[in-house]
Amino acid sequence: MKILHALFFVFLAVAATAADSPYNETADAKLEIKQALTQASAAKTPVIVVFGANWCGDCKMLDAAMKNGASAPLLSRDFKIVKVNVGHFDKNLDVAKSYGLPLEKGIPAVVIISIKNEVLYATREGELADARKMGDTGIYDFFKRVTASIGAKE
Repeated sequence: MKILHALFFVFLAVAATAADSPYNETADAKLEIKQALTQASAAKTPVIVVFGANWCGDCKMLDAAMKNGASAPLLSRDFKIVKVNVGHFDKNLDVAKSYGLPLEKGIPAVVIISIKNEVLYATREGELADARKMGDTGIYDFFKRVTASIGAKE
């Protein structure tokens, strides 16, 4: 029974670690964005690329809000979402730069791209870098405002 109990806690620890790691640290970001664009083209929906890191509390807050918060239904219905790991600002910086996204303003950072890989919106002023302070309501308000503004651009 003690072994079963110990295995249960190991399972919980592994599950918690996976849940706390929204960014795949070994993923090929360029390939994932390319695949998302292919899927988005078929669905005729834009792509949200979220740049962040697993050590970042604000990134975890944004991830939770996008998956389970008030923003979740809006985003999952109208967008394809790709998360890009930036490590300790030493990974995928070229990808962020290619979209004109200044990561030095803070993470998480977001770019919304059209099915033609054109930037519709980018957080160029660190708009989501304080996601923990924004909370679920602030994040929802942000995405509602941004999605309304890009609707006119498409």
